[in-house]
Amino acid sequence: MTDGTLPGWTHVYSGKVRDLYVPTAVLDDDDTWTGDPLSLSPVVLVVASDRVSAYDRVLEPAIPGKGALLTRLTRWWFEQLPDVPNHLAEPLDDRWQSFLPEVPGEVAERATLCRTLDMFPIECVVRGYLTGSGFKEYQATGAIGGLQLPPGLENGDRLPEPIFTPAWKAPLGEHDENISYERTVELVGETVAEQLRTLSLEVFRRASAIAEARGVILADTKFEFGADRETGIVTLADEVLTSDSSRYWDAAAYARTDAPASVRLASFDKQIVRDWLAANWDQDALEEPPTLPAEIVAQTAATYRELFERLSGRAGE
Repeated sequence: MTDGTLPGWTHVYSGKVRDLYVPTAVLDDDDTWTGDPLSLSPVVLVVASDRVSAYDRVLEPAIPGKGALLTRLTRWWFEQLPDVPNHLAEPLDDRWQSFLPEVPGEVAERATLCRTLDMFPIECVVRGYLTGSGFKEYQATGAIGGLQLPPGLENGDRLPEPIFTPAWKAPLGEHDENISYERTVELVGETVAEQLRTLSLEVFRRASAIAEARGVILADTKFEFGADRETGIVTLADEVLTSDSSRYWDAAAYARTDAPASVRLASFDKQIVRDWLAANWDQDALEEPPTLPAEIVAQTAATYRELFERLSGRAGE
């Protein structure tokens, strides 16, 4: 699940969507390094692939242009939030010039050169509306992540105010776990926990206002943060406010109170893929998931492109 060999870069990790590379020059000449290679390099090249996943499985075929759109949207959001510290390694530090190779043209549109951070094991989830797994938890307990909510709320209702509902990032191969704020304090300390909550809620509020001005509702999202290795400053990292990390709705469709939830709450993401897969594959079976039909791939690509164009006002091609 990688982009293969990139001149001057060594592949060190692949997730469901992203591949990570570090400059080969910072590793041993014979590649016999041990331990975490990200701890050896001040920078990492993050390449967003066109892969699409659902139900913890990577599917075939990929979604054309998806990686570039996710990368461009994250960069656009960083432009809207210039005072929020982020992981971009640009402009380049002069100390890196001696070992930093060029970003290969074949991945340039999908690549982000980032400073390596000491990442916190917390997914900072913020919800402005009640839906998805949060709605299921609310139905069962009347709360989300230990936060009690008003009774009688329905799927898609706007919450009185955005709420911070963190999750613990489980080790590779395990499922993330929703946790309380108190558990977050235990994991990262009171000072960092408060910074994560405050920053997450502030960025969400600002992003929500920007999206609403463009006819789009930001229902919920997740952020990831790390500590700058030199200053200790809490820094926004990974993808930010993209179709893969956030749930966006069309404001005009949401306002149609006479329409079914499938119309009002249709999201600008890979929900098309999830719905098709749920109808055509037994998730409990051992067999591989089926190949996505061409029309599902095309519709998903169009959805990613539409969100980018509506938010940024820029062409998505």
